[in-house]
Amino acid sequence: MGRSLELYFIDDRPDGMLTAEVFNWTGHLLCSPRTRLADALKRPEASRTGVYILTGERDGEPLAYIGESENISDRIRSHDASKDWWNRVVFISTSADALNKAHAKYLEARLVENAKVVNRIALENGNTPPRSSLSEAGRANMEAFLDQLLMVLPAIGVDLFVEYARAKKHPELRADDNTSPVFELKVKKYQISATATLVDGDFLVEKGSSARLKWEGEGSWDASYAKLHKELLSTGVLKPEGDLCVFTSDYAFRSTSAAAAVVTGRPTSGPVSWKLLSDGRTYKEWEADQISDV
Repeated sequence: MGRSLELYFIDDRPDGMLTAEVFNWTGHLLCSPRTRLADALKRPEASRTGVYILTGERDGEPLAYIGESENISDRIRSHDASKDWWNRVVFISTSADALNKAHAKYLEARLVENAKVVNRIALENGNTPPRSSLSEAGRANMEAFLDQLLMVLPAIGVDLFVEYARAKKHPELRADDNTSPVFELKVKKYQISATATLVDGDFLVEKGSSARLKWEGEGSWDASYAKLHKELLSTGVLKPEGDLCVFTSDYAFRSTSAAAAVVTGRPTSGPVSWKLLSDGRTYKEWEADQISDV
């Protein structure tokens, strides 16, 4: 069953301040660029008890910081004076200001734990803070709150908690299973062989697939794929083996071209490079057939 997310663009601009809420959820998010910080701090939700996330870059690498406070605005003022690298802040509270200090510390600890497990973006937090002591009911409430929060944050562009490396949901998939197509990409010159499955909208390159060890593309136009290739190597999703590297787990790419680029080590058209294992049709041809059947 789907869920409905309500975004309110306070400045009537996609890159300005916004609030995010989910129907029948008590959580409330206020997101602001640093350039609008003074206006954000004037809003009542900025002074509530809750947690916050700072995002930005240091030395060209993404960086984040997660904290909590009984008055979030006080901590953000302190960070504004002491931290130069961040450019965006997300205030996380409840619409009725129902969180207390113990709730906030528990959520802070769980968010840091999640971010470090995913390990996509570096945290400026030194250590993982301990979870606060809550009753069994309190922990259950905060875990339910966290489930909703982890769905909303990627929708507003905060993806340090999104796990793209994952165990396959359907280990029984076969190449001849029409409901779960399997594609392959081979580069004979470099002895590269990769397979991928399309499952529930995810393009999953399978564990054990090989890829180029070094990125060979050039120019700023392919910077995002080069950055992704580097990220997968640094986080261990890609493990060097000789002149190539191997996927240590299934990995969900946002597009067939992103998957093809990481595998081949250079910008590559995914729709024509990935071919159906069962009959050799390209992904583009297979997709056209799917659409024609609608």
